[in-house]
Formats: sequence, structure tokens, C-alpha cells
Amino acid sequence: MNDKLLALRLFSRVARTGSFSAAARELDLSQPSVSRIIAALEQDVGAALVTRTTRALTLTDAGTDYLARVEAILASLEEADHVARGSLELRGSLRVALSASFGVREVVPLLPGFLKRHPLLNVNLLMNDQRQDTLKEGVDVAVRLGDLADSSATARLIGRTHRLIAASPAYLKANGTPKAPAELATHTAIVGPAGTSAGGWLFHKDGRDMTIRVDSRLSVSANEGAVAAAVAGLGVVTTSLWGCRAELASGALVQLLPDWKMKDVEVHGMFTPGRPPKPSARAFVEYLIAELPR
Repeated sequence: MNDKLLALRLFSRVARTGSFSAAARELDLSQPSVSRIIAALEQDVGAALVTRTTRALTLTDAGTDYLARVEAILASLEEADHVARGSLELRGSLRVALSASFGVREVVPLLPGFLKRHPLLNVNLLMNDQRQDTLKEGVDVAVRLGDLADSSATARLIGRTHRLIAASPAYLKANGTPKAPAELATHTAIVGPAGTSAGGWLFHKDGRDMTIRVDSRLSVSANEGAVAAAVAGLGVVTTSLWGCRAELASGALVQLLPDWKMKDVEVHGMFTPGRPPKPSARAFVEYLIAELPR
């Protein structure tokens, strides 16, 4: 790799991770090498780009401006390489941020086809049910479930899935099966990352909206944990159909109040703002749009 190009890519990762050591691990370099390359880049540029302290690494004003321009150049360079090849061949690396549950249950089973189609592309899945900082993590595309918080980002709608409530047969045997949303007020709710609105759980049927306040004794930060808690009989859970489809199919969970609808969960592919989307990021989103409905 060209020395200047390596330095620019390294600077981007140092800036986004806030760490020489993290950037070194990502690019398979030693920390002293990273420090030396960044120092040489600063000398070449003629300005200090980062401020180093024993506790943190931050960008200078010049470094912040330089980063925005560098990342635009790196993205344009990858786009130029892709166009010059004149084919659908994708190379390099693709960093995808997504929730752990959606990633394991829906995306990973689809990866063999995508990787077979693009054998020279490396994919790094960053799975976390808490939304990642796409800039700091150097994410190329984030698969987001639910409302989008960042209005400045370019996003593509991948699809929609139903939100529902469910409980285990054992829980229902011990506590009864609710026949109407109002009866949920007497049940124990499990709150997962799908969460609950400020007023409770919202249901819709025949033009009527009904919000039910629920009593929650258990809050879980990961969908897998919330669904597992429901399977264990700890209460009623709300999640997406994608988040519990296997448990519904096996009978470990039973969908409740199927005639009452909850707000659908939209799934978007969100490209990192401030730079053109990578060709591989666009291809990945297009692949999910085509394959997820199947």
C-alpha cells in the first residue's frame, strides 16, 4: 500500500476510534508504528492534527477539517477503483453496524450468497443492540431497526416487520391468556430494546388506537435476552416478528392478541453521513432489499 494512502487511512481510524492502539489492531500494525506514521503525516501536512494526552486523543481544529476532506477522498478513491474495473467486482473491506439479534437471526444466514457473489470483499459485522456511533466506529453502513435519529444521513428502506407481543405457554397457563389489550395491565411485561412508548404499548384495530400501561419488573438491553426471558416464563414481551420468529414456530412463545396491530418496525440501511457511500455498502443494502423478503 502506498505510504501516503496508508497514512490517510490510518489517520481516519485513529480519529474515529480515538486510540492509536485500536487503529493499530484494525490495520495489523504495532502501536509505535501507528504513532510514527501519524507524526510523519503531521510533519508532511505542516500542522498538528491530533492532541495527545495520557488520558485521551482528540483532533485539533486542523485535524477535524483534514479528516472530513480525507474521508471524502478515500471514499471517492474506492468509487473510482470500482468504476475503473468496469464490473460488479467489489474489493476491500465493508464495516456493517447492526443489532446482534437481527444480525444473527436474519443477516448472517444471508451472508453466504453475498460473499459468494463478491469473493474479494471482506465484511466486518459490528453487532450491538445499542446503536453504534457510525463515525467513531468507521461504519460504512448501519442496518437500523425503528425510527432514524440522524436526519442528515442518507438511508434506504430495506423492509418492514410486524411488532407483536408474545409469552410462553407456561406463563399463560399460570397467569391466563389476555383476550383484549386492556387485560395486559394485569400482566408482567418484559421490556427489551424494542422498548415501550412513554405512555405504554400502543395497539390499533378497526380505526381505534389503544394505549396500555404495563407493569415491568424486568428490563433487558438485548433482544435475545428479552426473548429468552419470555421463553423462561418471566412475562409478556414485545419484539419484532424477526426477533422471535423461531420461538413462535417452535411453540416456545405464543403470539398474543393477533387481531390487534402494533406499529410496524421499519428497517433501513443508513449510510455514514459526510461522505459518499461505498459501492460495497450500496451493494449490501440492495442485496438485503432483494433477499430479506424471501
